[in-house]
Amino acid sequence: MSTATLNVDPQEIDKFSQLAHKWWDPNSEFKPLHDINPLRLDFIDRIAGLADQCVIDVGCGGGILSEGMARRGATVTGIDLAEKSLKVARLHLLESGQKVDYHCIAVEQMAEEAAGQFDSVVCMEMLEHVPDPASVVRSCAALAKPDGYVFFSTLNRNPVSYLKAVLAAEYVLGLLPRGTHDYGRFLKPSELSRMARDAGLQIVQLQGMDYQPFGQRYQLTDDVSVNYLLACRKA
Repeated sequence: MSTATLNVDPQEIDKFSQLAHKWWDPNSEFKPLHDINPLRLDFIDRIAGLADQCVIDVGCGGGILSEGMARRGATVTGIDLAEKSLKVARLHLLESGQKVDYHCIAVEQMAEEAAGQFDSVVCMEMLEHVPDPASVVRSCAALAKPDGYVFFSTLNRNPVSYLKAVLAAEYVLGLLPRGTHDYGRFLKPSELSRMARDAGLQIVQLQGMDYQPFGQRYQLTDDVSVNYLLACRKA
């Protein structure tokens, strides 16, 4: 797959590359990812089970979720297009002692090379950063084995999510650097569900994630107005 046809926004890659050295600092710009990681892991583990499963983390970044899944007994492959993030992810394995197989490759190309090879495919906090999210959804579906699970998480698109995920998180509370998110790329659950069904996936569960500013913690909730997780199964 040529660079010209990659489903990637160079500005997004550059943005995360500049922050790559901070991936494993739990008090850095990546603090929200560290905070929600136990929730994401529990959601995946409860539905699909991670022990002894072959899992791929699409858009793995510095490996926070990848290592968490490996720690729970999964055999994990992580893919991303940000080389600097992957370098940090590989270096952190020396410290953690976990095993993750990292590759700098587009999910579309990975789907061509490893179709139907994974028990679970995980794509968290990535869809809102790519030009063509439907292409990512199709590729994730292709990577899953028959009856395998596919997990997504992203941000809803509505006035509440703009208020909380952009204005509050980036400009008021400072949870994320300004400009982290492009509101126009947020996806409504109905839109993502349609992409998933078009890719041959069955919807299993829709779950929200909410931030409580006074307790400074995240929790799983039935409210999907801002952050949400979508679990699917390949037909």
